[in-house]
Parts: sequence; C-alpha cells; structure tokens
Amino acid sequence: MSNTTTETEQPPAPEDGAAERLSTAPVESDGPTGIGAFGWARWMWRQLTSMRVALILLFLLSLAAIPGSLIPQYQNGQGQLKVEAWKARHATVAPVYEKLQLFDVYSSVWFSAIYILLFVSLAGCIVPRTWQFVGVLRSQPPAAPRNLTRMPVHAVWRTEADADRVNAAAHRLLRKRGFRAHLSGGAVAAEKGYLREVGNLLFHLSLFALLGGFAWASLASGTGGKLMVEGEGYSNTITQLDDFNGTRFYGNQDLDPFYLKLNGFTSKFQTKGDQIGAARQFTANVEYYAGGDESKLKKSTIEVNHPLEIGGSKVYLIGHGYAPVISVKNGKGDVVYRGAVPFLPQDGNLTSTGVVKVSDYGLGPDGNKTQLGFSGFFLPTAPLSFEGTGPVSLFPGDAAPELVLNAFSGDLGTDSGLPQNVYQLNTRKLTQLVQDGEPAKARLKLGEGWTLPDGYGSVTFEGYKQWASFNVSHRPGNAIALAGGVLAILGLIGSLFIQRRRIWVRAVALPGGGTQVELAGLARSESAKIAEELAELAVDLQDDAPASEEEDDAAASEEDAAPAASEGEGGATETDVPEETGVPTAPEASSDPAVPADQKSKE
Repeated sequence: MSNTTTETEQPPAPEDGAAERLSTAPVESDGPTGIGAFGWARWMWRQLTSMRVALILLFLLSLAAIPGSLIPQYQNGQGQLKVEAWKARHATVAPVYEKLQLFDVYSSVWFSAIYILLFVSLAGCIVPRTWQFVGVLRSQPPAAPRNLTRMPVHAVWRTEADADRVNAAAHRLLRKRGFRAHLSGGAVAAEKGYLREVGNLLFHLSLFALLGGFAWASLASGTGGKLMVEGEGYSNTITQLDDFNGTRFYGNQDLDPFYLKLNGFTSKFQTKGDQIGAARQFTANVEYYAGGDESKLKKSTIEVNHPLEIGGSKVYLIGHGYAPVISVKNGKGDVVYRGAVPFLPQDGNLTSTGVVKVSDYGLGPDGNKTQLGFSGFFLPTAPLSFEGTGPVSLFPGDAAPELVLNAFSGDLGTDSGLPQNVYQLNTRKLTQLVQDGEPAKARLKLGEGWTLPDGYGSVTFEGYKQWASFNVSHRPGNAIALAGGVLAILGLIGSLFIQRRRIWVRAVALPGGGTQVELAGLARSESAKIAEELAELAVDLQDDAPASEEEDDAAASEEDAAPAASEGEGGATETDVPEETGVPTAPEASSDPAVPADQKSKE
C-alpha cells in the first residue's frame, strides 16, 4: 500500500518556471518607465490599458448615463416637445443644462470622451492579451520542476513497475481526463482549464462589442413619431411623420420605405377590484407593406413591448387615446368642417384635452371673413355633475362619453405661414362667444348638437374613434449590443467557475531497484479541486504503478499515524519521510483514502 500524500500547504516558490503566471493579463507598472516624453507616454498607455482604469472608466460611463435617464433628451421619441416643456417649467436652470449638454447627453463631448477612452482601454487590453494567449495555446505545457515534492499539492510512492511504463500510463490517463499532456524528459506535463482565459477574453471582447453596438446605434439610428386615428394610414416619409430625429449617418433620405395603416384599436381595462381602471389590453390592428409594392399588403398587430418589424425599422406602440368626431355648420347650414380630432390624455382615466380649428368657416354673421376655434375636454366616462370635480373622467373606458367645448371666433393665425401646435389654440386674436351673458360652452353627449350664439351655426358631436401613437425606430446596433451582452455574461461565468490548473507526473528508476512516482499539482487560485484531481489520478495510476509493500509494519503504523498527528498551517497534513530515501514508506495496510488497500480495486 502506498503512503500517498496530497498536501496543500504553501511551500517556497517552485523551481524551473513551474510557477509561471497562469494568466495572460498584462503586467501593470507602478510608475513611469523610460526617460522623457516617451517614457511618460509608455507609462500613460500602460495605465490606460490596465484593468483598474478600465473599471474606473466603466463606472464613470454608468454615472454619465444617469442624466440621460432623468432629463428629457432630444434624441428620444417626441423628445423635442418634452425638452421644450421641461425648459418652460425650469427656466432658471435650463440655460445651464443647455451649456452642459444635458439635453443631449449621449452625443455630448464629455460622454463621448469617456466612451472613446473606454474603447481604447479595452482595445489596448484585448489585443496583446489575445496574442499572448494564442502563444500559450501553441506551446507545450511547462516542463516539470526538479523537486515536485515542494509543490503546494503533491503525492509520492514507490512501485515495482517500469518508469517508462508509468509515465506512459500517466500521459494516457491525463489525456483521457481532458488535459493537454506532453511526455518528455522522463516526466509528463499536463495543463487544463484554458476555457477560463477564453471566458475572460470573451468577456472583454463582448464588452467591446456591446459598447460598439451602442456607439453604432447612436451614429446610425433614427426615430420618428406618428399619431394615427383608426382608418388612417401613412407612408414612412419625412413629410408624413409628425417628428423625426436623425443622426450623423441616418437622415431623412435613409428612412425605410413602407406603408402602415391603423385599421382598429382594441383597449380593455379592469372593471372591478382594487385595480379598477388598470390597462389589460392595448392592441393596434394594422396592415402594411414594405417598399412600394401594394400587392404585398400584410395584416398584423402591434402591442406594448411587441413591435412590428418592417425592413430595418421597428414600429412601437407608445400611446393611445380618443378622437371625437365633430361636424361644424355655418349660419347657412353648410358643413364647413367634419373630422375626427385627437384629444390628448391628461391623467390615468384618459381625461383628454384638444382643440378644433375651423379655418375655412367663411363669412360670419357680420359679413366679414372669420374663423372659429373650439377647445375643451373629451371624457370617456363623464360624471353626472361637474360640481366639486370639474370636467374629469371617472374611468378610462368609454362607458359614458361626453364632449365639453368652448367656442371662439376671430383669427386663428393659420394663414400667417408660421407653424402652430395642432393641440393648442392661440386665443390672442380670438374672442370667446357669449351665450346668455356667459362664455359660450356646451356639454354634449353622443349624437347631440349645440347651436352657436349670434348665428354662427352649430356643432354636433357625431361619435368618436380611437387613436394610437407609434414610434418608428431604426437602430442597427441593437442586435450587436444584445449579442455582446449575452456573450459577456457567458464569458464571465466561464472566467469565474473554470479553474486553470497544471499537473506533473515523474517516474524515476531508483538505484536499488524499483521506481519512485511523484505527482504534483498547481492551480491558479486556491481550490480543493486540484487536490481532488491529484488524488483521483493517484488512485487510477495504481493499476499501472501499484505501490510496493514494505516489510517494516511498525514503520508503516508510524507513517499512517503521522497525518492525523501532524497538521500544518491552513489545515494541511504532512507525513514523516525517512531520511535515507526521502520517500514515505508504505505499510501493508493503510487507511489513506487516496490509494486503495486492494491493488486490484479502485473502490
């Protein structure tokens, strides 16, 4: 029986390069090297490409992205309107934010500087590290040290088997276990766990791809907004979009050609319970075709977080509301306006505000050319009375729809050529109509009409439709960023859970006859796995190199008791070695679990 030991104490540094670094990470310098500007440049480059600086830059990038999440951005969908509204509410700090480029964070100089430095840092780390790892793969595992018993984990025993036979058996067993094994110089050198460094490099490359995907998306992406009432459609051109935000490599001429029509919109809300009024379904039923071929018309649906992909663009559903259908007649009874007017929600119950501009009214009661304007509220579920609450909706569903309007006459300003907000009424040149000594206003239920005062005609609430707003997004780097994120996680898992380790086996013929077998292992980090593998290898090797049986039973008993009586630092056990051989003597029977008592058994 063998007296095999697998010690885990920390010995002096192994010899002959056995403890060469198991990582391909570049060496960091504590200070500038060389002389003059070139030395400082080398030192700065080494600092920039170090892991420490890369982590600092990554942390700064995450901090720099916080303002982009809290402050409205020009590049987001409907960003221009949101930015202008934010500036109006915060007039004092708005100029400061503008100078700091906080409304355009992701294109700002300071954000781009951090981004570029992080790119350079990653590139400077990945390239030399990759070449160094390729060199490691092309080379043989490092040769066995002179003294294997000084390694952190080792095992030693004597056998009567031939030394060459033992080395060949060890080489075969190590290759069977997935090690890269090399037999030369009377010893076997084996190494395993290269996937750890592969995972490390994959993580860095994936992070590089992730940042590259975001960078490409910011340079070659564009977003547009479109609000459509049921039954309306549009072609994806700059003239038919409500708004558009392009980038350096994606402009008006790069829009993906397609046609999209909103056939209908389905919305459902919870009608009872604690979450009454909560949205349960938003579905836009659409038809579309890519390019200019109408024969390829297809039908589809768009839901929240389930966009429709057409060509290189994705169409997202981002909003929903109601559009009352209003008709206006002049004093002669002629219809001067009829259409569905989108009203914008103001709260969770879809209390909506909107305006109606009748620019082609014609001549008023006084014979002069005039225009009419209406502003008011659409209430999907109106209360019985406005006392104490005002015109508010009680439920987002259309249980009791009502339309509340105020009427104005005069000049809408639409003929001046200046752009106007279609959802706001400029009353600077308008006069509110008066009825019974009060400002003219009406509360209309579905199908009801309102006779305007002073012979201006009438207004009828004919019905309502639903509208949906869409965000048309072209972001070519999203797939790259997603793939980079997934691969980065896989690489990180590999680098954390795979252990790189080395094992050496040397069988040497002794002058007095027999063979001494030495096993040693070295892991990149402290772990019990290398000791377990070494013990399993020692057990498997007993078939080809059975331990010699010693005649001195007393010495064997002393050797067996030594591991239990002597314990080294960190809990590692040591055995007493006879001075004349330097090898533990083997008793006839042993309780050592590393090597079985029965040489024919592995159990």
